[in-house]
Amino acid sequence: MVDYRLKDLRGPSRRNFLKWFGAAGAAIGLERSKVLNCLIDSGGVALADSCSVANRSVHLIGANGSLAWFQLLWPHVQIADPANSGKGFAYHAYNQGFLYTPTAGTGNQPFYYGPQAPWVVNGVPTRPVTGFMAGKDETHTPLPFSANAAGVNSSMLGACSAIQAQSLSALVPTIALGPMSAVGFTGAGAPAVASVSSGADIVGLFDSVSSTTALALQADKDLYDAYYKALLGLRYAANLPTSSAQIANAKSAAKLLGFNYGPQLTPNAADTARYGLDALNASANASAPQKAGFTALGMALIATAKALSIGLTNCVVMDMSPLGSNETQFADPHVAFSNTGGTITAGHLDSVIAFGAMLDAFYADLAAVPDPVCSGKTLDKSVVFTAHGDTPKTPLVSSAWPDATPEASNWMYVMGNGYIKSGWFGGVNADGSVTTFDPVMGVPATPIPIGSQDISVRTYAAGAAVAYAVAQGGGTTGINTVAPFYTGNTPYTGIIN
Repeated sequence: MVDYRLKDLRGPSRRNFLKWFGAAGAAIGLERSKVLNCLIDSGGVALADSCSVANRSVHLIGANGSLAWFQLLWPHVQIADPANSGKGFAYHAYNQGFLYTPTAGTGNQPFYYGPQAPWVVNGVPTRPVTGFMAGKDETHTPLPFSANAAGVNSSMLGACSAIQAQSLSALVPTIALGPMSAVGFTGAGAPAVASVSSGADIVGLFDSVSSTTALALQADKDLYDAYYKALLGLRYAANLPTSSAQIANAKSAAKLLGFNYGPQLTPNAADTARYGLDALNASANASAPQKAGFTALGMALIATAKALSIGLTNCVVMDMSPLGSNETQFADPHVAFSNTGGTITAGHLDSVIAFGAMLDAFYADLAAVPDPVCSGKTLDKSVVFTAHGDTPKTPLVSSAWPDATPEASNWMYVMGNGYIKSGWFGGVNADGSVTTFDPVMGVPATPIPIGSQDISVRTYAAGAAVAYAVAQGGGTTGINTVAPFYTGNTPYTGIIN
């Protein structure tokens, strides 16, 4: 099909195009007849809409104690048991959340959802969450690593991004807000990481200078895009196939030169209201650091949802702690509870409400748009979510909310979109003991002794399960995809679907 933008070329523009087109054909050894045939159908060959075999992912890193906020959304089962109200545990909503007990025989485990937990409708989780006992207490570090592991030489983040790079095309495959790009991505095939410091910087990554300078006129943008597509057609005519991902990257890059994505990625007033940021900033209770920290996180999530919806990135990692301006009030909520038996402060409650609202709104935004590479499903079905950090703080003491966890334990939260068993795999018990899990059988294991958190078994299995979800499961197919990264001592078939 003839592209009208090329058909109507006149004068110098027509001569220049023919010259470039002929030179490109000669450079790749294409005979003249094929150059002419390709020129006749100058629009090139459109890429078919084919669904990817990998999911995208978003990872929140709760460094410097900020992982503790997630306990207020998804507490351990025994900690949130109403029978333990008044014991001073670090939970704020006794008799308000609910225990979700899955159908017997599914392999899913019980899980507790607080009243501010996202992805719940009428007391039923719409996106069930998994809690894995994984890693070890690393208080205090800005670069938590122990739970971010799938094998000896592969991090969970590196495995996910490498699997995505095998089949997903994106201009900037992996974006990291904060310092995680320095240590967080290890594993063969993991792409380079674009490190930014805020949601606004995500917008800046795709704010093309060319669109506002060299290709300022719409006619210039259209002409550049037409030239590129026609030249791309030469490669098809030459029978020199390149991967669909490479072609898609180049086509997107060509389009980016002529288009400014900034306005499409920039949060607007409707976004900030929907993500609970307006209500938080209007709160008379929340502190300025709380407002600043959660607003920064919300703005980053908004920009991420928009970038994912256009297909500009595959994996976004957000380090929560640098987003807040005061460690005591935001990143590390030591003062979340008053010293009167576990009562949460009004400001922290407002912050938890906003936290749950922004996670809800994030996936609602993804559910409202089609997957950029699979028009038959919405984007929310192909984005996996995780959260891990240096210390989640002890669930056993609310007063000053101490850092040290029972048995030096740590854990990770995952929303695996159906590819991973849901519920708590292991957990902290009301008597202070810690239960881990058996990756083969998918059941709780005996309490772990002090200091022996088994990284090579439980943590690697949890990281591999996340990578399996990114690989879109598939049983043996997904396990084989993850195999180059996983070096655990046992299979992890008991925790995946």
